[in-house]
Amino acid sequence: MPFFLKKRNPDLTEWMDQKDCNQEKLFNTYQQFKTINRQLSGWESIFRNHLKPIIQSANEPVSILDIGCGGGDILKLLDRLCTEESFDMKFTGSDPDPRANIFFKKNIHNSRIHFTHKSSKELVQNGFQFDIVISNHLLHHLQDEKIVALCKDAEKLSKQLVIFNDIERSDIGYGLFALTTPMLFRNSFIVPDGKLSIRRSFRKSELQKLLPDKWIVNRKFPFRLLAIHQNEPDNE
Repeated sequence: MPFFLKKRNPDLTEWMDQKDCNQEKLFNTYQQFKTINRQLSGWESIFRNHLKPIIQSANEPVSILDIGCGGGDILKLLDRLCTEESFDMKFTGSDPDPRANIFFKKNIHNSRIHFTHKSSKELVQNGFQFDIVISNHLLHHLQDEKIVALCKDAEKLSKQLVIFNDIERSDIGYGLFALTTPMLFRNSFIVPDGKLSIRRSFRKSELQKLLPDKWIVNRKFPFRLLAIHQNEPDNE
């Protein structure tokens, strides 16, 4: 049985979620997400196995919404992968944090990638829909009731597929992260917030039990969970 991380600790607050946190360190964190997500988050395989089949079968540009996009590194990665395949795409990043908006506008100059400060609830209320809805490392930031509400919003926003990619809580993962990342990431919140994130994250059975009906949770290497909801093709 796990020893240190037996229970999830959702009441911890990460540095980057604090409104008065150091902005230089926050922006460095956004910048360094590009490296850590490329190494650990597995979006290239998610693209190949889950997103690409939908994009290939479409007869018009496919739209992707990234909820809680932060600095937009996942959208930039997906845009690069789609460009390599000559896919016609529309990307939208959503994040209500005004600091994410500032960073996004300074660092992303791509006509295919747009930013909105609207929350998922506001997007639903305004009648927006996207072919695919994603998030990365968002679920563990939220209390349980907000996760359920987010999932229900995502179901309404998505025409075809929702994929929420997150960390799975693990003693081994925590130890490896704590040992290796201080040597790689400096002057940011990557290291302290990463350790808090692991302590706040779910195990597969915990997340599956929490999510609404018709959601499935898959485990992915290394220490990853994919929460997936597939809509019917005529769900418009």
